[in-house]
Amino acid sequence: MKDRKQRVRYKNKKVSNRNRLSVFRSNNHIYAQLIDDDKGITLASSSSLEKSIKDMNVSRKEIAEIIGKTIAKKIISKGINDVAFDRGKYKYHGLIKILADAARVEGLNF
Repeated sequence: MKDRKQRVRYKNKKVSNRNRLSVFRSNNHIYAQLIDDDKGITLASSSSLEKSIKDMNVSRKEIAEIIGKTIAKKIISKGINDVAFDRGKYKYHGLIKILADAARVEGLNF
């Protein structure tokens, strides 16, 4: 049996050929990046390590919401509206859900 991360990525690639919005969450930080799997490059990225976000004194939930909004703005500015959300090995709740909902509010479709 494959692990959760492999199952999620396999299903995303099988059903869709959109660019992939991948999310990674560590104990201290959260990262999001738009990946073009055909070319193997990162098109846009945002994380809690960016200076503008790092200087804010807010909770992790608010940081996840800010990252979701900033990555959505960066992606839409490149002319991409439809992405495939890759939650990786994480369940769709908590910080991952907050980030995804914030990106949807900004206008991303997934």
